[in-house]
Amino acid sequence: MSLSQQITGISHIGIRVHSLDRARAFYELLGFNFVMGPIGPEPVAVMSHPAGIEVNFILNAAETSAENVLMDIEAKHAGYTHMALSVQNISDVQLALEKAGVLITGGPITFPGGSVSIFVRDPDRNVIEFNQRA
Repeated sequence: MSLSQQITGISHIGIRVHSLDRARAFYELLGFNFVMGPIGPEPVAVMSHPAGIEVNFILNAAETSAENVLMDIEAKHAGYTHMALSVQNISDVQLALEKAGVLITGGPITFPGGSVSIFVRDPDRNVIEFNQRA
């Protein structure tokens, strides 16, 4: 079996954060459920979403609010810039986020082909895209 056939999906997304309580509260607004943590030497905490998405919070960000070095500074560094979550209705998601007090930092943007996205930042300035396919 080839390597490409061995990969079956994404196991989890690792997100560096400063405070578990602050990150947990934000991701619970998005429907994630706390699983466990902190555990391990980093330490790490785990949350999962009913859609099958798991995030691992790496609890070692040094500052409570700092620029995102991949997104907020002029020099462009290699690295993961955001995660994109598929949604059924982008307008409903935008309304729910705004009602929850979450600032929309980009969009809505309609891409060639008709998909539409909006962007937000979590409390540690990590970017999350919500995408409705065409």
